[in-house]
Amino acid sequence: MIVVFGSINIDLVTRVERLPGAGETVLGPDYAVHPGGKGANQALAARRAGAAVTLIGAVGRDDFATTALSLLAAEGVELRHVARLPAPTGAAFIAIDPEGANQIIVAAGANAGARPDALRDMAPGPDDILLLQREVPEEACLEAARLMKSAGGRVVLNLAPAGAPAPALLDLLDILVVNEHEARVLAQSLGWPEREPDAIVRRLDAERGIAGIATLGAAGVVAWQGDRRERLAAPAVAVVDTVAAGDSFTGAFAATLAAGKGLPDALRQGLAAGSLACTRSGAQPSIPRSAEIAALAGRSFPQGR
Repeated sequence: MIVVFGSINIDLVTRVERLPGAGETVLGPDYAVHPGGKGANQALAARRAGAAVTLIGAVGRDDFATTALSLLAAEGVELRHVARLPAPTGAAFIAIDPEGANQIIVAAGANAGARPDALRDMAPGPDDILLLQREVPEEACLEAARLMKSAGGRVVLNLAPAGAPAPALLDLLDILVVNEHEARVLAQSLGWPEREPDAIVRRLDAERGIAGIATLGAAGVVAWQGDRRERLAAPAVAVVDTVAAGDSFTGAFAATLAAGKGLPDALRQGLAAGSLACTRSGAQPSIPRSAEIAALAGRSFPQGR
């Protein structure tokens, strides 16, 4: 089982000719409303990749809550531990340019009150994985990690949005997933001089015993675990937008680990899922399913340098 403790949002998405600068207004022709939030996205990605998934989080008592949970419910993610709080459902405001680059502002709403207490009653075991991100309070993530580690399970943190993780949380991690920017923020928070993601995740593995995974956008992924390097270049795809590419990677990656596969297989499945997500618009609507992930993962990926 994968337990995701994380955010649940509604996404308001608009396409623009270019992303605005500071203090600038840029007009978009229209907007779309999609379910989102890093916790919810990764829960859906893991479920679509074939895992049994429980989501712990919080939404408001508003109409947005129904929309935010709709695809999760339809896909069979266990939602009974999602709290309904007297606060607005979290929201993300997303602008996307013609090349697929984006700017995102997230309003926490009910996510600020998310608590992992349900994890205590779920009796997780050594075969279970806890998946965390940084759109819910870090103290709550730390409590969730302690509960999973005390049960013998594994803890995976996706350091998104980028920020310095608490030392106590780092001490509980088995796997840390970062993109290039998040890797540099991590290095700076630890006082490391390294700037290249490859070197940063290598040091994370060597000094902290945490398997480090760095996603590199179109360049693919690099990982270090037990002083062993894994490197894959990304398959060529036509990029529509990159929203939820990282979440799709992380969810499929975790689902592969939960199925008993090793790191190389998990990286390949995650990279296929993240690449496929780039070919469609929206967050959760873009998250691929297991059959198409397997089809792309079955292709020959070039070995990155």
